[in-house]
Amino acid sequence: MNLIQLVISIPLILVLIFGIGFILNMILKTTWIPLILYLALVIYLAFQLKGAPQLADITWFIAGLAGAVGCGWTIRYLRQNGYRMF
Repeated sequence: MNLIQLVISIPLILVLIFGIGFILNMILKTTWIPLILYLALVIYLAFQLKGAPQLADITWFIAGLAGAVGCGWTIRYLRQNGYRMF
């Protein structure tokens, strides 16, 4: 994988997971369910890999984890300050 592709894909994955988690939080009204679902997905994908995970895989998993945690913190902050999501 090219280094430029890796650098561009990290914020894209972070924003993608953040957005999906934010929408799930608004629909399901649970704060940390996207994080639990993301961790379950990562564990499932880790067992599906045929070899040791590459540096790019680990970097993507960490970027997605940062997006899921950031999503939970954002929803929690908004709810504590009186914003109601749907």
